[in-house]
Amino acid sequence: MPALLDIAGLSAGYGRTEVLHGISLEVRQGEIVALLGANGAGKSTTLNTVMGLLPARTGEIRFDGQSIASRPTREIVHLGLVLVPERRQLFGPMTVEENLLVGAYARADRPGKAALAADLDAQFALFPRLGERRRQLARSLSGGEQQMAAIARALMARPRLLLLDEPSLGLAPLIVAQIMEQIADLRRGGCTILLVEQNARVALGIADRAYVLETGSVALAGPAATLIENPAIQEAYLGGQGTGADRLELRIRARAAKYAARDVVR
Repeated sequence: MPALLDIAGLSAGYGRTEVLHGISLEVRQGEIVALLGANGAGKSTTLNTVMGLLPARTGEIRFDGQSIASRPTREIVHLGLVLVPERRQLFGPMTVEENLLVGAYARADRPGKAALAADLDAQFALFPRLGERRRQLARSLSGGEQQMAAIARALMARPRLLLLDEPSLGLAPLIVAQIMEQIADLRRGGCTILLVEQNARVALGIADRAYVLETGSVALAGPAATLIENPAIQEAYLGGQGTGADRLELRIRARAAKYAARDVVR
């Protein structure tokens, strides 16, 4: 299957500092691909460069066969790439509903009131807690609710590829499990996802494939099920064997397996 997003030999950075050193990766239609690594490895820089927020120095970025390396961000969003930024970045003085409507602003199809209302209803069905708080100011939400609102805002743009930057950041383990299960649900609904995560265990629990960045270069790549068993990954990113996060990862993977089995039966 051709790659929906194809990054080849990409270098980028800030000022005189080069952060990415010729990385290559791809995301195929219908996948969750995880991009893992420690702080400073270049994960967020990769997403910002894909979205045109940071210029590529060398290399190529192709989305659905089209080069987007030199396009402005608004055009990239029109093509169907949407970023959920690190730390959510909601508009605090605005309500949940107003934040979600902002997500539809850049859509190329210029939706009318009826279409927007239907899309809002779809997000509130996906995230019922947001429906309960639709008139509440975004700054008054809990961390988990803010993450749900940030994802729902991005989905209002009807993305073909959703870029998620550290969705587990600052959240309690049970909330992380809920967010990751909802991300897995999005994929089952047909959404393609590039997931940037420092929490390798939960990311590998829902991803199809993963890339590991170290100081701006791809150090490892492969199926998530293989990488999670890799001793180097366990030592560097999973804290060795038998950590307290095991139950969370196993619960997510068991749930994913249940849905996969149900899809096969269908």
